[in-house]
Amino acid sequence: MVFLYLISKGCENMEKSLEQLKQEYEKTTVLLEREKRKMQRLKNRQAYLESGSRKQRTHRLITRGAAVESIAPQTKELTETEFYSLMESILNLPQAEHFIRSAAENHACISGQEKGGD
Repeated sequence: MVFLYLISKGCENMEKSLEQLKQEYEKTTVLLEREKRKMQRLKNRQAYLESGSRKQRTHRLITRGAAVESIAPQTKELTETEFYSLMESILNLPQAEHFIRSAAENHACISGQEKGGD
């Protein structure tokens, strides 16, 4: 009789332990799913930010290309290869190199003043 009592108590403890393990498993599963959703949100945010810089670059390229066409409308008639060749020739001229360097230095100077003036 005592033996049966001890066995029944042991089974209750085992069931309790099993129940506790199930609860722990459920809690851990919930935490894991929460962390997976958090990771996915971070990945989505990263992709959004990266696409934002990509969109800015695309916008800049389009507006600058449009500026070239508005200044030199004849370039509209050129093929892509002809256009690249023309731009390469123009930008390799010593005067162009001087103007580009000067514009970049001027921009850096103005940017430095704006940052220092705040």
